[in-house]
Amino acid sequence: MNKREGEACPRKNADSASDCDANANQSSPVMAAFKVFQQELDTKHDKYERLVKISRDVTIDSKRSIFLLHRVTSVPDAEDVLKEAEVKLDGVRQKIGQIAEELRGEDIYQFHRAFTPGIQEYVEAVSFLHYIRHRSLISLEEINARLVFMKEEKEGAETPLGAQVLTFQVTPSDYLLGVADLTGELMRMCISSVGNGDIDTPFQLSQFLRQIHDGFSYIGNTGPYEVSKKLHVLRQSLGKVEDACYALRVRGSEIPKHMLADVFSSRTTLREPEEGMV
Repeated sequence: MNKREGEACPRKNADSASDCDANANQSSPVMAAFKVFQQELDTKHDKYERLVKISRDVTIDSKRSIFLLHRVTSVPDAEDVLKEAEVKLDGVRQKIGQIAEELRGEDIYQFHRAFTPGIQEYVEAVSFLHYIRHRSLISLEEINARLVFMKEEKEGAETPLGAQVLTFQVTPSDYLLGVADLTGELMRMCISSVGNGDIDTPFQLSQFLRQIHDGFSYIGNTGPYEVSKKLHVLRQSLGKVEDACYALRVRGSEIPKHMLADVFSSRTTLREPEEGMV
């Protein structure tokens, strides 16, 4: 009967014993299997970290686009601002193309937590731009239609294999959460518009936000668990816009236009502690 693998090496001293254990471990099928698992996990963790870094870049660039879009209420020619924002969002889409490249052949839900903050911020930015242009809500299909990328595949330096199409699909949950964040930007746009003497935009925004609120109310508890938190913020934003519309309708003629923004800002500050207790 053959001796066990661990007993095949004589144990004369500590050094020879450790060498024997190392040789035994190297030839063990269990250790070989664990090395394979280690390599797979390391590869997955490295990919996860790369996705987190790309998502941070997407978030930063999307926020910059949102800040830029807020200038449309204070510039004489809004089209220049919109074109500049579109260029920035094209750069964001290129970074999302890097995410699509990392996820090629992978189950996206294993890495969803790594890139979902950036995607939600992108949805917020692109929906904000779409609203300013068209006064409507962009659909999930319209967002995904612009997330198609051509990846050049080459073998060596002289043998092109042609272009491969990569697509990235924003999930319904990321779309909903991005739209919920949009309402905060629309509330800020309302206050800025009032401060610049635009008394029509707040009423348009109020109607639009009511439609979004009604849509989220239909979702109820069937949507992502984050929706309940976003819905509370949405109601706050809607309440602030409605307060602005009420003041414009009732006292608009009494307050000078250059003081409207200060009045609404003070009303917003007083309203926040009361809503926080709900």
